[in-house]
Amino acid sequence: MPNSSPVKSSTLSVEHWIALLSLAGIGAYLPLRYGLAIGSQTYRLSLSAAFGPDAAPLFEQSFAFTFALAQLPLLAVLVLGGLPLLSRLLVKLLHGDLGADLLAGISIVTAVWLDEWLAGSLVVLMLSGGAVLETYALRKASSVLEALAKRMPSIAHKKTGDTLTDIAADKIRIGDTLLILPHEICPVDGTVLEGASTMDESYLTGEPYLMSKTAGSQVLSGAINGNAALTIHADKVAADSRYAKIMEVMRSSERYRPKIRRLGDQLGALYAPLALAIATVAWYGSGDVVRFLAVLVIATPCPLLIGIPVTIISSISLAAQREIIIKNPAILETLGLCRTAIFDKTGTLTYGRPSLIAIKTAAELDEAKILTLIASLERYSKHPLSGAILKAAEKAALPLLPVAEIAELPGQGISGLIAGKKIAITSRHAVAEQLPEVLARLPKVGGGLECIALIDGQYAATLQFRDEVRADSSSFINHLQPSHLFDRVMLVSGDRESEVRYLAEQVGIEQVHFSQSPEQKLALVRAETRKAKTVFLGDGINDAPALTAATIGIAFGQNSDITGEAADAVIMDSSLQKVDELFHIGERMRKIALQSAIGGMALSVVGMGAAGMGYLTPVAGALAQELIDVLAILNALRAALPPKTLSDF
Repeated sequence: MPNSSPVKSSTLSVEHWIALLSLAGIGAYLPLRYGLAIGSQTYRLSLSAAFGPDAAPLFEQSFAFTFALAQLPLLAVLVLGGLPLLSRLLVKLLHGDLGADLLAGISIVTAVWLDEWLAGSLVVLMLSGGAVLETYALRKASSVLEALAKRMPSIAHKKTGDTLTDIAADKIRIGDTLLILPHEICPVDGTVLEGASTMDESYLTGEPYLMSKTAGSQVLSGAINGNAALTIHADKVAADSRYAKIMEVMRSSERYRPKIRRLGDQLGALYAPLALAIATVAWYGSGDVVRFLAVLVIATPCPLLIGIPVTIISSISLAAQREIIIKNPAILETLGLCRTAIFDKTGTLTYGRPSLIAIKTAAELDEAKILTLIASLERYSKHPLSGAILKAAEKAALPLLPVAEIAELPGQGISGLIAGKKIAITSRHAVAEQLPEVLARLPKVGGGLECIALIDGQYAATLQFRDEVRADSSSFINHLQPSHLFDRVMLVSGDRESEVRYLAEQVGIEQVHFSQSPEQKLALVRAETRKAKTVFLGDGINDAPALTAATIGIAFGQNSDITGEAADAVIMDSSLQKVDELFHIGERMRKIALQSAIGGMALSVVGMGAAGMGYLTPVAGALAQELIDVLAILNALRAALPPKTLSDF
């Protein structure tokens, strides 16, 4: 883990405490001052006893000040909260960082100088509260890796003869015989020795289908077993298995996570020097230091410190109403600036389930009749492709016929009697072994998956399946450039070339990368992010490193807690329309934030000019700044109101 994580956590904790202290102090002051009307008793701090008679009056005058008893909570805020913040701002100043928060620090000092303790405490609250809001709901590298670690089983079932013993997963050795129970997660990479089941490897490999596993099949750590137990031979220890490698890539991707420069920092870098320049010119031109103070009071950057966070929170609220969870608020400022969109395939642009796309029948047979026979038999099967066949028959409104003598053997397919004919649905491999004379009649192997239908031992049809493409994928992809100004759209998948290219042709993506491991995805996303700001959309565990490496990572659906942890935003409802809504919410948030910030700063500049020329006193300037703040906040709250439409495709 990077060494910086504990420091970041500590910093966040301090800012939380300062924000809470500020709220408590201001909350205590207001009723004491205006509710209980506590009188003002003068307190004097003097150093006269520590110095000689000549120096004592000078220091006594410098350190003496008066305050009401009601101001004690504000004093606590300024001392316990303001001083730590000012020390950090001083470090920023030494590094040449003249941002909006630095101007706020000067405002704190100025407010204390003017005995405007409430104003100074409010600025402390704005500084600490803004930092807390900025990091609200941000996950850290440790949370992603913790989720990865929790997903893996800590216990494995080791077989020794007829004895079954539970051992720690990290104690598995190469050559051990392990039992994987139904619905368990495979602890190591291995080879099936006994049993027949299916495994869900989609989040690891990008393959969209449940993969059949029989004796001799390879299994991957992290894959989810199906309904039957499997006995496997451990080919690797846990630390060298596929899932552990993904964790290593995840650590690497977090270490080099791209940084987003905040909108407030960009504007503050321009606004702070301008405000200081106006204040200095006003002081120098008039010779009156009060004008310098008046300019700084009205220059307090509340439109940046409050207006932008309020806009972000309002946009987060709107997104939540649309079933979009914003985990990193900073992305709302950057979404509209991204120019490269990178998509995973399975579960993102596809549904991650097989769809029957073609039935190639023998010349003398009718396609509808064949589908009727096959669907009638497949309704009794648990094979992953049976659902696609039944859906196609339902769509064609075909009746299902009675079936007798049903038999389904692992690796052999399913068979039964329908209207006196023996119907068998099997694989090309099984046909080659049992009916080699039929093999010559089969069409060439194509992309996707297939199954072979036989009637009374004679070739009847080949059924071809592909990962089902989302109905709105093509329209979504093709609107990205004209509507959201994306220059490049890429498809990056761990699936096979034939599957990836098929999808790319269906949706209109030209730049394609297939058979990509998590390491390769990570390297590709890093390279693209160096060229331009990127958005990566994915839903698998193998996408987690790429989600972290992109400028903005968007997790699609609720399939993986790990993907959600790695992402900046999570689309809870698996719909590309929701992704488009997120783009629009981000673009709209930036526009409203700029309106609040730039509009507020423009009014502040006008006020600074008036204060610099002596038309506004520091008190009047503070009142004017409050009015500007109210206008900026009211405009920022518009971001929570849903527009008539949030999608344009």
